[in-house]
Amino acid sequence: MISTMQGVLGLASGALVGFSLGLVGGGGSILAVPLMVYVVGVSDAHVAIGTSAIAVAANAAINLSNHARGGTVRWSCALPFAAAGMAGAFAGSIFGKLLDGQRLLALFALLMLVIAILMLKTRSRAGLPDVQINRDNMPAIVGLGLATGTLSGFFGIGGGFLIVPALMLATGMSIMSAVSSSLVAVTAFGLTTAASYAWSGLISWELAGLFIAGGVVGGLIGTRSARLLSVRHGALNIVFAAVIIVVALYMLARNLSLS
Repeated sequence: MISTMQGVLGLASGALVGFSLGLVGGGGSILAVPLMVYVVGVSDAHVAIGTSAIAVAANAAINLSNHARGGTVRWSCALPFAAAGMAGAFAGSIFGKLLDGQRLLALFALLMLVIAILMLKTRSRAGLPDVQINRDNMPAIVGLGLATGTLSGFFGIGGGFLIVPALMLATGMSIMSAVSSSLVAVTAFGLTTAASYAWSGLISWELAGLFIAGGVVGGLIGTRSARLLSVRHGALNIVFAAVIIVVALYMLARNLSLS
């Protein structure tokens, strides 16, 4: 059972997670896990990871429907990317439950900083319209899907911060299409990771429900903000990179304080 204050904090935290997913297609679990541990007060880190996985998957699915209505989801690329990643997410989640990932989290944060720099360098690139899967980009879509899925499962994250640039790299699509399409994989990866943690009894279903409820409101605001930013040349890339940098620095600071 959770207290009334924990319930209120869970709703507010879920709204923040939903907003991040709607805006940049990422940040869900990376935000949800520390919010559950340090704000809501979940004492077991593995329960926080498992609960965040199911909450983020549900919020990503809701945000996906919002983006799909805007016609920006590239389904032919997103579905095989997600399918390949689900296998990686399942394997990654098994190892994630067995290992202490503090050092690897630091490396992951450094990788995020590299991605942020690349996103800023390519912010003027418009991206290709109406991208479809073909023989040329299929190997990259499947290979990068498998790689990002493995990292997602290991760290217990939705993986949006990796999926968005991976989709752009594999297909050349615009960032708005990548943000929208990434939610297919975030949903699939989150459900795969959540199933593994649920099997081990590491999910607080009551808290997950509160996170999902808060995420509905936050997701609507985030999706609308993403559409507004997408019409301003390079603005969404800058916001995406800024969010990555803030989260990566936070992860590095947490790791250094624990070392």
